[in-house]
Amino acid sequence: MRRRLRAVRHQLRRRRRLIAATLAALATLSALRTLAPPPAETTDVLVATRDLPSGTVLGDDDLALRAYPADLAPPGAATSAAGRVLAGPIASGEVVTDVRVVGPGLARAEPHETVLPVRLPDAGMATLLRPGDEVDLLATDPGTGTSTVVARDVTVLATPSGVGDGPTGAQGGALVVVGTSAPEAMDLAGAALTQFLTVSWSR
Repeated sequence: MRRRLRAVRHQLRRRRRLIAATLAALATLSALRTLAPPPAETTDVLVATRDLPSGTVLGDDDLALRAYPADLAPPGAATSAAGRVLAGPIASGEVVTDVRVVGPGLARAEPHETVLPVRLPDAGMATLLRPGDEVDLLATDPGTGTSTVVARDVTVLATPSGVGDGPTGAQGGALVVVGTSAPEAMDLAGAALTQFLTVSWSR
């Protein structure tokens, strides 16, 4: 009888230890969950699926939605960009923002400038330009051959892609998006209708 009582007591002691260890583990787990920070909030942003040059017309295959930490998402992240034109090159995985595509966001990025598309008759010249370049724009009268500076220190905001090679490039010229002052924008618009535009770099 005593042996049976001892065995029962032994089993109770073992079970009490097991129960106590289990309760302690549960308490520790609960405390860790209480102290752990909540999951970071995310937001869906559009990113480039591959390296893209400036002037690219964005298609659905060029873009993908990715979850991004909300507090790290760049301001002005584009919510819809298919069909829009890149103002500058973008790397694979980079977030597409309003200032990276031609449109109102690009104008807001240059608050003191007027954003203007300018057609260069020599499309090959456009391939020499890169977004961020500062150039002078000259107009040449086809009748007299005289040239005048129409705008100085113009900022190149977007350049075309797929322009033909060679000194004259593709027939019909190429469009370049620039940022300039409002008065110079008016002069450029008028000169582009009757004269040939070209660019020069100041050194």
